[in-house]
Amino acid sequence: MTPFLIVNPHSGQGKRTDELVAEARARGIRVHVLRREDDPPEIARAADAEAIGIAGGDGSLAPIAQVAVERDLPFVCVPFGTHNHFARDLGLDRDDPVRALDAFAGGEERRVDVGRANGRLFLNNVCLGICAGLVHRREVHRRRSDAFARLRALAILAQKRAPLGITVDGQRVEARVLLVANNAYDLEVLSVGVRERIDAGLLHLYVPRGLWRRSWLERDGKRFAIDAAQRRLEAAFDGEPEELETPIEFTIDPGALRVLTPLRPLA
Repeated sequence: MTPFLIVNPHSGQGKRTDELVAEARARGIRVHVLRREDDPPEIARAADAEAIGIAGGDGSLAPIAQVAVERDLPFVCVPFGTHNHFARDLGLDRDDPVRALDAFAGGEERRVDVGRANGRLFLNNVCLGICAGLVHRREVHRRRSDAFARLRALAILAQKRAPLGITVDGQRVEARVLLVANNAYDLEVLSVGVRERIDAGLLHLYVPRGLWRRSWLERDGKRFAIDAAQRRLEAAFDGEPEELETPIEFTIDPGALRVLTPLRPLA
């Protein structure tokens, strides 16, 4: 197998870039460390490789996973960001990116689902509404502390009481936050929990019940059509700020992504 790893040095664990690159090259893995001007998907498309990996946070993964799907190549996730939700749900140790490199050498292959919003691939979820607005503001205030960010989130939630004017499959939904997930999450108010499976073949749509209640309205399906009065909606796309044109068609591709993970030790 010819392995190829893209490393995002600007992710949450970027200070460990030299260590990770040295370890990968020592294992015979070809490495490309991203520069600001690079186009990661084009680098992945041009790579002469039999397996493609990305070391980065959740926002770095989907564009490379899209290329892996296009080329029908195994995909390796190296947790190198701040939260690493996809790595967590794969069962990886989020604090040990070097261990994740073991997947390139005879790792276990499994097929997992990917979601799409207007054709664009996502691995975790897409959030519309206030949570998306907070992600957009986060880009302006990256150096603020987590505690301050949580307080600011609550303040914005309290101030913005107008619903989004959203319809789901033609049905009006009174909501200021809407989350579409690739498979089912355990959810708490204002936070995303863990997915037990990423291969059940279903999207899950969540709308919170009121501002302070710790419960969500949930429905599942293989497709959701979401429309709004606005032509474009702010979105948090696997935690990264984006804008989506309405209407938005959410679909799921069951088993579309071939993922390699390190072999588990025998008990």
